Amino acid sequence: MRRAAWGLTAAVWAAAGPIRSEEAPVSPSPVPTPPPVAANAAPPNTLTDEEKAQGWVLLFDGKTTAGWRGFKKEGMPDGWKVEEGALVRAGGGGDIVTVDAYANFELRLEWKIAEGGNSGILYRVSEDEGTPWATGPEMQILDNARNGDAVDPLRAAGACCGLYAPSKDVTRPAGQWNQVRLLVDGARVEHGLNGETICTYTIGSEDWLARVAAASQYKALPRFGKNPSGLICLQDHGDRVEFRSIKIRVIKTGP
Repeated sequence: MRRAAWGLTAAVWAAAGPIRSEEAPVSPSPVPTPPPVAANAAPPNTLTDEEKAQGWVLLFDGKTTAGWRGFKKEGMPDGWKVEEGALVRAGGGGDIVTVDAYANFELRLEWKIAEGGNSGILYRVSEDEGTPWATGPEMQILDNARNGDAVDPLRAAGACCGLYAPSKDVTRPAGQWNQVRLLVDGARVEHGLNGETICTYTIGSEDWLARVAAASQYKALPRFGKNPSGLICLQDHGDRVEFRSIKIRVIKTGP
């Protein structure tokens, strides 16, 4: 059934046309950014001298869970472990968030999902609501080949979950590492996966507001997408997922 579902997904995407993001081609960020760093420029969980000079910092050292905690918790859930240089959701325990909050930033990381798995990366999350997705938009993580959610392009890997679909499927098979670039610069957001920008949107635009109002999962959430800054969240969706090489570069605005 899952293989058949993916066949339907491909047909749905083909019928929908190549452009699924808010607009195309992708416009450059209004704030100057340094040249992109090659995905494999350094061993996992390390920074090159060039990255350090550009202001990148690691959010995961490959050895400990320092810098992370459970959503609405002081400590780390037991279900999250460090295994062979990866931050792994291996059991239950809930979503995890960064200790620090971020407003405008470029986030890079690698994820590897189990067969049929589902997870996500949420941003500008606050803890004054019951769930991270009540405030924070989500970049979807999914095994497109074996998870039936991928039948809906709005829920495929790389989508802004429930709102904006990726322009194409560039995911690698379950069990292989996928490389993320998430740029959040004011209202402008870009999702990059495996070296390609596949989804762009503007938070608070007429198009954004119309999509949120039409989405059953968000329309009753008054705080969704409203935070100017917040925590970065890695989602526990009940499946095994691994993260590594989690790094961030803060985008400074103003004088």
